[in-house]
Amino acid sequence: MNTIIEAFDAVVDTSLAWLIDEASGFFAAISTGMEAAYGASNTLMMFAPWWVVVLIVALVGWRVNGVLFAITAAAGLWLCQAMGLWTETIATLTLVFSSTLLALLVAIPLGVLVGLSARWKHSAELVLDFIQTMPPYIFLLPGIALLGYGPATAIWATCLVAIPPALRLTAHGIFMTPAQYCELGSAVGMKPVSQVLKIRLPFAIPSILAGINQSLMLSFGMVVIAGIAGSGGLGQTIYEAVRTLKIDLAVNAGIAIVVLTIILDRISQALCTTEKGAV
Repeated sequence: MNTIIEAFDAVVDTSLAWLIDEASGFFAAISTGMEAAYGASNTLMMFAPWWVVVLIVALVGWRVNGVLFAITAAAGLWLCQAMGLWTETIATLTLVFSSTLLALLVAIPLGVLVGLSARWKHSAELVLDFIQTMPPYIFLLPGIALLGYGPATAIWATCLVAIPPALRLTAHGIFMTPAQYCELGSAVGMKPVSQVLKIRLPFAIPSILAGINQSLMLSFGMVVIAGIAGSGGLGQTIYEAVRTLKIDLAVNAGIAIVVLTIILDRISQALCTTEKGAV
């Protein structure tokens, strides 16, 4: 058994060393591109004054969750600004949105394909279970080795963590489409692609939205962990505060993370509920 483990470890180390030696330019280009996209997105999000962002969030919160939530969300975001963490708050939102968007671009199309077959769905669930049960820190290691320290590694690791729930719930929604709906589509001459677009996808929308909500929540957790890789934002603020024993700063950054998580969770959950009611 020890021999097998040693052989596996040797293969992993050799493969990683080969990638670093032979494809360093490729990964450097990816890292540069990801960090440039992150920087541009963050600059765009920082363009609006903090009070404009607070007002927009309050209006959206009032529209989807009522007046009390709007007031609470506005107060929470004002607190982030009052604690001097507005720049870090926006950087965290940029990381979360960027990572989740990349994850969804992979997870939703792949989830649709996986959900078309019970065998594919079962095989995919084994892989997703493996990814979701791995310690999140593990995903930082290849990112640091190949992409270096910085936002690129944080986006890579966060994207990887955010893919499983969206993929799993998308596949579930597609797979659980009632058979009689598909049979009716076949009876009227609909092709398989049309059945997916016009029958399966609309039926799966509530499940897909629930997957988006779960991906957002997991992204927040991973962004905080990615602070040790120089991700920027509140994650790095917490890491630096813990490393230098600045308890007050760590608590403030933790409160800001809680505020952001609750706001996005409640808004995305409200959207899911609205969509379920429409369906």
